[in-house]
Amino acid sequence: MKIIFHTGAHCTDDDRLLKALLRNKESLSQHGIAVPGPGKYRHLLKDTFHAMNAGPASEGARDVLMDAILDDEIADRLVLSNEHFFGSQRYALDDGELYPDGSDRVAKMQELFHTDQIELFMAIRNPATFLPAILRKASDQRIAATLGQTDPRSLRWSHLFRRIRDEVPAVKITVWCNEDLPLIWGEVVRRLAGLALDEKIAGGFDLLSDIMNTEGMQRFRVYLHQNPVMTEGQRRRVIAAFLDKYAIEDEVVEELDLPGWDDALVEEMTDIYEADLDHIADIPGVRMILP
Repeated sequence: MKIIFHTGAHCTDDDRLLKALLRNKESLSQHGIAVPGPGKYRHLLKDTFHAMNAGPASEGARDVLMDAILDDEIADRLVLSNEHFFGSQRYALDDGELYPDGSDRVAKMQELFHTDQIELFMAIRNPATFLPAILRKASDQRIAATLGQTDPRSLRWSHLFRRIRDEVPAVKITVWCNEDLPLIWGEVVRRLAGLALDEKIAGGFDLLSDIMNTEGMQRFRVYLHQNPVMTEGQRRRVIAAFLDKYAIEDEVVEELDLPGWDDALVEEMTDIYEADLDHIADIPGVRMILP
């Protein structure tokens, strides 16, 4: 079986991708693609991975988990989504690294499901916006401690993916930038499900409806109706144009408010992030979804 782990990152799509897949659950099932509700596996897998810290999984653990997750559904592709697969949001940054436990958690996934083909899907975002997001509800003491032990200029998503590939080279990884998600939403949903990129799905513009005002969505749907035949590139340029005019500002503008940060630092971090994307794309076994 192919098992797809969508691992966040934290503060990216807020379970929107999972909800989109669940909207298509019945039709996906007809293709042999299982998308169980999160209540069937999130706590179950968390407890299993925690138990594996003390020793290897028992023989037959995989089959027991599958029975509980699939609940008699027949499938050859299973899609599981949880932004906490690599740990809670509190540990998204530790020891100056993004998700330092990520490679260990993927190794446990591989050990537990050793007879299956595992793939990892993950969104990343600019550390200049990621850090303020994961620290938004943190205490002043924790913010000070986190920023005190971390030079934000040193953060690289490529380090995480290289650690995973070094420790678990059989696991393929698909990555996209959360900043690009409005433009590549349909492709990400289809890639997660393992569908052809021209396969029709329900909710292909769900994210747009969350970040574009009502007038913009109405005009966008009229435009699609009047122009039913477009390449994917043309469609993305149309989406970008409509967002430029009709985006809901509060939904697309990030609040960057951390002690000691200024515009110059944010710009420097952004430049570093954009350069790091090239390093990610060069990692063997990593596929990037780009607009």
